[in-house]
Amino acid sequence: MRWQGQELGVADAAALPGMEQLNGLVRSVTTPEFAGVTFHEVLCKSALNHVPSASAMPFDWTVNPYRGCSHACVYCVHPDTRVLMADGRSKRIADVRAGDEVVGTRRDGSYRRYVRATVSAQWSTRKRAYRVTLADGTELIASADHRFLTERGWKYVRPAESGQRPYLTTNNKLLGFGTGGFASTLVESDDYRRGYLVGMIRGDASMLRREYPRSKGDGTYVAYRFRLALADSGALERSQDFLERFGVSTNRRRFTAATDRRREMNAIFTSRGADCESITALVEWPSLPSSEWSRGFLAGIFDAEGSCSRGILRITYGDETMLATTAAALTAHGFRYVREPARPNGVSSIRLLGGLPARRRFSDLTQPAISRKLSLIGDAVKSDAPLRVISIEDLGETIDMVDITTSTGDFIANGVVSHNCFARGTHEYLELDAGRDFDTQVVVKVNVAEVLGKELRRGSWQHEPVMLGTNTDPYQRAEGRYKLMPGIVSALTESGTPFSILTKGTLLRRDLPLLTAAAQDVHVSIAMSIAVFDDELQHLIEPGTPNATARLETVRAATEAGFRVTVFLMPIIPHLTDSIAAIDHALTRIRAAGAVRVVYGALHLRPGAKQWFLQWLAERHPELVSSYRGLYPGATATAPKAYRSWLAKRVRPLLRVHGLDGRAEDENVRGGPVAGLAARADARAAPSIIVTSRGRAATASRATARGAGSAAAEASTRLF
Repeated sequence: MRWQGQELGVADAAALPGMEQLNGLVRSVTTPEFAGVTFHEVLCKSALNHVPSASAMPFDWTVNPYRGCSHACVYCVHPDTRVLMADGRSKRIADVRAGDEVVGTRRDGSYRRYVRATVSAQWSTRKRAYRVTLADGTELIASADHRFLTERGWKYVRPAESGQRPYLTTNNKLLGFGTGGFASTLVESDDYRRGYLVGMIRGDASMLRREYPRSKGDGTYVAYRFRLALADSGALERSQDFLERFGVSTNRRRFTAATDRRREMNAIFTSRGADCESITALVEWPSLPSSEWSRGFLAGIFDAEGSCSRGILRITYGDETMLATTAAALTAHGFRYVREPARPNGVSSIRLLGGLPARRRFSDLTQPAISRKLSLIGDAVKSDAPLRVISIEDLGETIDMVDITTSTGDFIANGVVSHNCFARGTHEYLELDAGRDFDTQVVVKVNVAEVLGKELRRGSWQHEPVMLGTNTDPYQRAEGRYKLMPGIVSALTESGTPFSILTKGTLLRRDLPLLTAAAQDVHVSIAMSIAVFDDELQHLIEPGTPNATARLETVRAATEAGFRVTVFLMPIIPHLTDSIAAIDHALTRIRAAGAVRVVYGALHLRPGAKQWFLQWLAERHPELVSSYRGLYPGATATAPKAYRSWLAKRVRPLLRVHGLDGRAEDENVRGGPVAGLAARADARAAPSIIVTSRGRAATASRATARGAGSAAAEASTRLF
């Protein structure tokens, strides 16, 4: 990303209320990658924040690299958008998860090439939808703020409401290969499975039925043998599974050992007569092949005898019936091909025409098991596909949308190069509005790791536990740009300082190797905050944060890395998430993810947040307003003791049922071992819930202390 030309003058930034308190302000930056967000980059004088002894906070030291939070999605596409995975398959973006490998791009000399990219986060939100249609029939449904790569660089779907930014117009050509208007709707029907087995078994299996004389007495007996040997386990497992679905059981064993020149091969086999007769019946030629049968056949024959070398897809065989059936199946699905001249041994090839778009459509249509044959990794991003924009249509509705963050900053969406998502944020402490300003102003302490290292090297430092995530989330999406946490973790580790991390962000997975190494030298504890397990309610209350599934997968990854993870089931929202069914569902999923401990607590409604939440409640659940006014009368921020006791009686038996250690937030005490630090950190720091000026829920809280650089102000708020 080029930052030049994106800076705001310091004088202009200081004109914002509260910005004059940022004495270390270096520059304020806007960038198209974070549309609508201003980053105020500051040089902090201190990194360690000491919590005053009079504070209710149950910890003593914090580090907060950000003021404000970018946990809200701006760039997004329709959940059904197909994302190209690194193994050559495609998957709905709604089904992509952190840790998955997808195809991204990277500049390599004069070319941009397809490379492997790792997904670090997946996000969902609701946005107004626009349909972009390309000349080849490809359709892309995205928000106005989403960007696609054109021959003239990255362009947004629509122009900005104010100011200028590059945006798509008709005749812009996108980079990629497109879909040709084809949308994969493959369902593994019985016809598809039969077609696959015909292509695979007739293409590569050995079938024997032979009559032998009996060694004793008169008469004969029939010997059967079926064997399918492959080097690719995926195709072998699929064949075995499909046979099992038709009632045919096979055994598996090693067929040949690996050598310097050849991979190991395994085989499935059976000598049972009834099974072999069933296989023979399954692979009979149909009198009138269905479309699904043809799709399955193409997948099977490609897995058995297909290749894709130097961008040319071929299916090679010596049997005329197999070649004719392959040609007929390709024709039935609109593919162009040529039949190459037969070789001296009688083997002939059918070569697919149409280049990369045709190969990608073949892959999406047939879904072969050996997808590595169709991998694009290393290929140049170029194509003759007609990817000119012919229309951009406002669909006139707001819909659920999804986006992902990848290690390359892009991914392939419906066959074209699509940009990552990033987001928004900040807070009231700098006298900024808790609604819109919280969404659009982020303070970044760019030198926090360097300053922290100096503070930790002082002789007076007693190596007390440090808590990360008490004020703003250290793994919010802005961290994907600034990468401050690796330096912070390294500084803490090198000084021998134990630390704990509390986050909602799946970007934590990026640093798991670093955190695992740190845990060899100091005590490191990890906690994940997950308040809402119902996706629809989560969209309303925490728009743009990773959903519960994504966060639980991060819990699982941290657990597999060796951490004993705590989950904050906070806040539990009266009448919305406090039912036995909702709590039991949450604890079931938490336990399944590998977490060992749960901290729970009721919703806090602090001044500055209460009015926003009650406004949201009046719009979404007006029947609950009177009950909430009874629970949180006047300036009361905390649920009454009677409700908290009732909640504890509901949660504790379920914790025992699920074998989870757990406690309520108000049972936490100051001090104690670092292993419990993350849990104690949330005792007075549960996220408050507000509704932004646009009527969408968000999370925020009001700092209670005044003055720039006040440790009490940073320690007494939780802004994510």
